[in-house]
Amino acid sequence: MFIPENRIDYLIAEDVPYLDLTSEVLGVADQPGTMEYFTREACVLAGVDVVRCMAHALNCQVTDSRCNGEQLAEGDTIMTVEGTAADLHQLWKVGLNMFDHLSAVATKTRTMVDAAHGENPGCEILVTRKSMPGVKDLLLDAVRIGGAFPHRLGLSETVLVFEHHLTFMGGFDAFLEKLPEIRSRCIEKKLFVEADAEHARILAKAGVDGVQLDKLPAAEMAELVKELRSIDPHLTIIAAGGINPSNAAEYAATGVDGLATTAPFTAKPIDMSIRMSQR
Repeated sequence: MFIPENRIDYLIAEDVPYLDLTSEVLGVADQPGTMEYFTREACVLAGVDVVRCMAHALNCQVTDSRCNGEQLAEGDTIMTVEGTAADLHQLWKVGLNMFDHLSAVATKTRTMVDAAHGENPGCEILVTRKSMPGVKDLLLDAVRIGGAFPHRLGLSETVLVFEHHLTFMGGFDAFLEKLPEIRSRCIEKKLFVEADAEHARILAKAGVDGVQLDKLPAAEMAELVKELRSIDPHLTIIAAGGINPSNAAEYAATGVDGLATTAPFTAKPIDMSIRMSQR
């Protein structure tokens, strides 16, 4: 992932607005040292590129590192960094926070991807826009490392019609009447509509590119997917609403093309820490 220098500087400045005051007061700021990041839990590693950039910005040298996407076991070393005591302490927490939060997202993502692919290799995990503002780039990178894709990067891509949009159009029937005009206005974009079972059947016949079925029980969805495929074999079908690690396999088995979920963003941080020594 491309990470602008000013993005890295901003992330560091949140935790280090000026200097490591403690190292200065103790008189150890310039002493050389080594710091190792390690994990206390098995996980899928993420955040390596970001922490490496942070280390460089803080005049530290990464001498050894595991790679994004690697499956780590309890006790494994993640990254070894050399620098002065002050520089290492400035990197310590901000780097650790990146590793433990992003690795948690990647790990939970991988769990859901493996569950879905185990039942349906053609069903992808798609993360929604319901993530913490200000860190979308970092979270999406962790999701990518975990094997999933963004459902939508933002409102400026993909035409996805919700019930709230129909409120301003006069309802579902009014939307159908205007569908040819709408299609002509977005000829380079796919047109998706969130719908219940009844409206999904109508939309499949009307020629939309895809439907998003929200909060439909998996048992009902399996039959509906077969019916929709018989109407339009090329229709993209997404399941959404309450998709999580415990039911991802069940929903994937219904034959849908993707599972839209927020679950990876609620992952509990991985328990990680550091070891520091004088060099």
